[in-house]
Amino acid sequence: MVILAFGLVYLFWGSTYLAIDIAVQTIPPALMCALRFSIAGVVMLAVCAATGHKVFYSSRQLARAAIIGLLLLMGGNLTLSYAELAVSSGLAALIVAITPLWFLVLDSLLLGDHHISRRGKAGLALGVLGLFVLVWPQLKSGTMGHRELWASFSLIAGSFSWALGSVLSKRWQSGMDVFSATAWQIIAAGAGNFIFALFAGDLSRVTWTTRSISAVLYLVVCGSWIGYTAYIWLLKHVPTSKVSTFAYVNPVVAVFLGWLILHERVDRFILAGSAIVILSVILVTSAKVKNRTLSADLPAVEAAGD
Repeated sequence: MVILAFGLVYLFWGSTYLAIDIAVQTIPPALMCALRFSIAGVVMLAVCAATGHKVFYSSRQLARAAIIGLLLLMGGNLTLSYAELAVSSGLAALIVAITPLWFLVLDSLLLGDHHISRRGKAGLALGVLGLFVLVWPQLKSGTMGHRELWASFSLIAGSFSWALGSVLSKRWQSGMDVFSATAWQIIAAGAGNFIFALFAGDLSRVTWTTRSISAVLYLVVCGSWIGYTAYIWLLKHVPTSKVSTFAYVNPVVAVFLGWLILHERVDRFILAGSAIVILSVILVTSAKVKNRTLSADLPAVEAAGD
């Protein structure tokens, strides 16, 4: 099951960068995310109820599910969708590949179960270098305008939001059924994106095309129902540092599909930068961790998951 879940995350999430790039060409990002997550969440919750899964929980449990969903699917995916209006899907995937670096820091700060080793710190520094290499050609030539620069920064912030939501999901394990909990997270993200879309005036700027609608449906089925459910399941069964290895494969899939279908440029800086970023992720996730001894704060962590 673990191998299957990893395979689903690797395959489908790598392709979602392309689908998002296609969808936001005619559907504004917030509205696209709202449609994607609302459809996916409501249908998933209905299926859970029809198949006997528990769907009603305490207000505290639902609030935590909503926070996780907003951090992962609004903080992470909405920023990605906006960024792909300015940068290629391949470059976006490579920048998002720094997510495991945030995992390392947040695991130590929030879960408090290990210290960052020298190897891990070296990986963090190498990841920053890799990001610099990726954007260096545009910085040097002056072709990276404010829009592209802010898009790149938003992807870094979005990857932090994603990592924070993932770590909180690990810390707040509360016995909720994984499928219904996932459905509530997705529904919360859909509601949050709908509110954002209304304030952004997305409804007046949308153009419905077969191509963009098909991309949204692909995101619903493969990105949310299959990929996201497999991801949440992995968070409950595998250490977060290992789950974050999806960052090895997703950029490769995204860059290849962007080049093949959207004819996005792949030059030596993209190749070098991606190699450095992936190497930094490998260093971080393979670094030995020094486990902390159990302390008095352990009951507080356990209580947080009740």
